[in-house]
Amino acid sequence: MQFADLDLEKSYTYADYFKWKFEERVELIKGKIFKMSPAPNRFHQEIAGIIHVRLWLFLENRPCKVYEAPFDVRIPRKSKSDKNIITVLQPDVCVICDLTKLDNQGCLGAPEIVVEVLSPGNNAKELKKKYEVYEEAGVLEYWLVSPQDQWMRVYTLVEGKFKESPYFVAGDIVTSSVLPGFELNLTDLFKDITPQ
Repeated sequence: MQFADLDLEKSYTYADYFKWKFEERVELIKGKIFKMSPAPNRFHQEIAGIIHVRLWLFLENRPCKVYEAPFDVRIPRKSKSDKNIITVLQPDVCVICDLTKLDNQGCLGAPEIVVEVLSPGNNAKELKKKYEVYEEAGVLEYWLVSPQDQWMRVYTLVEGKFKESPYFVAGDIVTSSVLPGFELNLTDLFKDITPQ
């Protein structure tokens, strides 16, 4: 099967997704296919890589794990059966502290932290749907990073709803309520990024 053979109006499940072997990377959001942008630019990759490494170093010898895309996060609703899962995302970086959610396919359930690094190809519809899915699933912190504009926002789950932080920019230190003691210096994060 080729990507072009898929009916983009149809709803799919993780059982379908798992069988696809085409080159294009896709995500499923509530059963609908979202083709991921072409390979991210180098600034996107540098930012995601730095965040991954900083989290990995911080979490060494702690009971949480950090993963970088491509890594499937399956969000079950009523059932954990592959044929009933209609949302499969590949966050740029995610932290899982409930290790029972990990299996050979990735993560089954909401990570504690999800990091998405914006690319010029991200569209508002995709971002809105991901925000809604992460909030509904119970992701405790959703970090949104814009390399182009050099800002970061943290959405923290409070009583089932995301509460947004102000914009963090170079000069700010971002902390995490999920990972006490973790600090991300945005001056260091953005130092080699040339705005486009």
